[in-house]
Amino acid sequence: MSSARHAKTGPLEARSAGTGSTLMGALKLVSRLVPKQLNDELALAKAELKRKGVALGIASAIFAVALVFLALLVVALIVAGIMGLASVMPAWLAALLVAAFFLVLLLIAGLIGFLKLKKALPLKPEQALTGLRYDVGIAKEGGTFDASTLVAEPMSKAETKAKKAEKAAKAKRAKAEKEAKAVQNGPAPSEHDLSARTAARREHLLALRATIIARADIRRDARILWQNAKITADDAAADTRHKMAELSGTAAVETAKERWIPASVFVVSTAVLVVLLRRLIRK
Repeated sequence: MSSARHAKTGPLEARSAGTGSTLMGALKLVSRLVPKQLNDELALAKAELKRKGVALGIASAIFAVALVFLALLVVALIVAGIMGLASVMPAWLAALLVAAFFLVLLLIAGLIGFLKLKKALPLKPEQALTGLRYDVGIAKEGGTFDASTLVAEPMSKAETKAKKAEKAAKAKRAKAEKEAKAVQNGPAPSEHDLSARTAARREHLLALRATIIARADIRRDARILWQNAKITADDAAADTRHKMAELSGTAAVETAKERWIPASVFVVSTAVLVVLLRRLIRK
């Protein structure tokens, strides 16, 4: 079933590669393929860990058998010690002395372990958690924060039981949702299917990467050509404006010559005529 699903998934991804003909299409396709690739990689990691866990379990069983034989060896040595002591004292007394020796060792080790465990309990980092809650309270309320609220009130048996029941119900709901999702998605693909699918998708992602790089290079080259064309057009426009300004200046000089020179001659002639008339009138 999983191989059939893989066969269906492959052509779909191959058909979707057509959307990678443009830069945006390739980026969208990559954004869809990368999460799928990560999920399959995680599934592969889980399968590998499961396989190694089985191997570790087998190795642990072998070590357990070896420990059993070691225990038998210790028992044989103890029996040999008892029989050795029985040569100088009664056998029951020798066995009793050996048992008392081991009892003393057991009591000493148990007492030390109990004291260490009592000192380490509870296992939660309560001081660090209290400090963190205090910092959060200070950040929210400032100087008005009451540090006494950090001390949790002891819960009654009914509250503890209700909390455990709520936690168990929540775990049960999560398990049911996970099973329903697994049924909806079908049987999980095998490790071989995951390896083949990730390898095919990896090649697809490499092709999309090459497409994106090529499209990006094309866009960069087009942008550079556009900028060069714009600079050339600006230079041409500036040259045109400069030439037009020069032409307009020459035309203005010619116009001034055509219009103002006759006018100035007329004004000078009129002034000379007025001066001559005044002299004639005075005479």
